[in-house]
Amino acid sequence: MKIPLAIIQLIFIILFSPFLSGLITKIKNTLRMRKGQGVFQPYLNLRKLFLKREVISETASWVFGVAPFVVMASVLTAALLIPMFIGQSPLGGAGDFFVLIFVLALGRFFLALAALDAGSSFTGMGSSREMFISSLAEPAVCLVIFSVSLQFGSTGIAASFGMHPVPVSLLVAGIALFMVIIAETSRIPVDNQETHLELTMVHEAMILEYSGKRLALIEWAAYIKQMLWFFVIAQLIFPIASFSCCNNFSGLISWGMWYLARIMIIVIAVAIVEVSLAKMRLFRVADFLGFGFVLAVISVICAILRI
Repeated sequence: MKIPLAIIQLIFIILFSPFLSGLITKIKNTLRMRKGQGVFQPYLNLRKLFLKREVISETASWVFGVAPFVVMASVLTAALLIPMFIGQSPLGGAGDFFVLIFVLALGRFFLALAALDAGSSFTGMGSSREMFISSLAEPAVCLVIFSVSLQFGSTGIAASFGMHPVPVSLLVAGIALFMVIIAETSRIPVDNQETHLELTMVHEAMILEYSGKRLALIEWAAYIKQMLWFFVIAQLIFPIASFSCCNNFSGLISWGMWYLARIMIIVIAVAIVEVSLAKMRLFRVADFLGFGFVLAVISVICAILRI
């Protein structure tokens, strides 16, 4: 029974993740009173990239060619660590928060390595900036996991997934994680996905040398990673039981509506933050993520005090 549900979960994440990115862009344009692109534009962009011919730098080695597949494999593995529909991780005991961080960090490492391998000064600059930001973000994530483990007695992802009370420690941990995810998903005020100015880009600068199918894989992997982090935040702050707890059809409908509504809350919050704030200078990002780290410390203290 686990295998079909795991496959359904994986297909759902792969197909639905670009829609979330398009929805955020649509909400941002609505708040700016612009028409903008449709919510299905990311799908059209992916289709266009898959049909395009690739141009690869002459200085690139096998690392440059393999990196997009490693990045996609890492996010798909992470998608199987998180129990989105069932009460436990599709990969069983491997579903641990620290394993999740390691798997996603593996994809980031290969992408940064490929950026250096391309031999471009701008991709190298983007790689350096990405590692700088990740060195500030990952300690905060580890503290959030420590806070969650103090609350539930385990670092297993399934332990915190399901119906549970939301104490102050989880609420503060969710806010800290939200700030980190802004950086992890390359959004304002840390980065700007819409810019094409090389001197201000971070994630986009790393993938500047990619094109065609490999660029499509990297973009799709970024959509999936974003959706996974959104779901983790939603489950911590807006918990929901597995759909197997629904006894009738009306209960299943209510479950599905709340399941989507809590993701929509995170999406709207991200859109509001992007519209309300301006992009920070690179060294101001340390202050932003430092505040997230302080919130993570506060969540640990609250968890120790059982608040």
